[in-house]
Amino acid sequence: MTVHFIGAGPGAADLLTLRAVRLLQESPVCLYAGTYLDAEVLSHCPEGAELIDTQDIDLDAITAHLVAAHQAGKDVARLCSGDPSVYSAIAEQTRRLDRAWVPWDVTPGVPAYAATAALLGRELTVPEVAQTVVLTRAHRDSTAMPPGEELATYAATNATLVLHLAIRHTRRLAAELAEHYGANCPVAVGSQVSQPGELILRGTLADIADQVEAHELRQAAVIIVGWALEAEDFVESHLYGARIRNRG
Repeated sequence: MTVHFIGAGPGAADLLTLRAVRLLQESPVCLYAGTYLDAEVLSHCPEGAELIDTQDIDLDAITAHLVAAHQAGKDVARLCSGDPSVYSAIAEQTRRLDRAWVPWDVTPGVPAYAATAALLGRELTVPEVAQTVVLTRAHRDSTAMPPGEELATYAATNATLVLHLAIRHTRRLAAELAEHYGANCPVAVGSQVSQPGELILRGTLADIADQVEAHELRQAAVIIVGWALEAEDFVESHLYGARIRNRG
């Protein structure tokens, strides 16, 4: 039996991949973080499935559920918010499963930042404005950042910056980033994007913290910073122009 780590996307049931839905339908056990997904996602689980909310249990307890299901001959759907490749803690979980000789696989999902950008109707890479997207996080309440991964290092590049797990530190981070991007740099915050409580905030590094605090956002939000968010007067990409010339 297999543990399927499944990207649940930003939380909406209709943003799951076809593979994710099939695996949910076939797995009699499902572990999920209730904070980060719409309950409708669980409607894809088979009738009578064992549903385990992981938001209040630790990694040892989560692993115990995964191993127990495997020993009982049951496939497990382990739902991860967004895409499992970023901030999903599957590295810790799969390491433990390997030690317990439990097979596992991974199904990708829609990242929260991509869902936010879609709602904004914005490309995060704009010709001659920003061609790099940096995915990072705050570190005050979590593990330390590795040497060389200081926020100021990334901010100095003026790349589009995506901050995860950082909403509670918006004011401090905005002040730090303003030193590099400028206080008038555009910012967008996506909270519970694609879910019933969806909220998008637009502002600048000068005022975004006021908006975040006014809405009392504390979790399930992503912050996007960069000039690509409002770029209008930019050059055309050479990509399609080259194709047209080659056809001629």
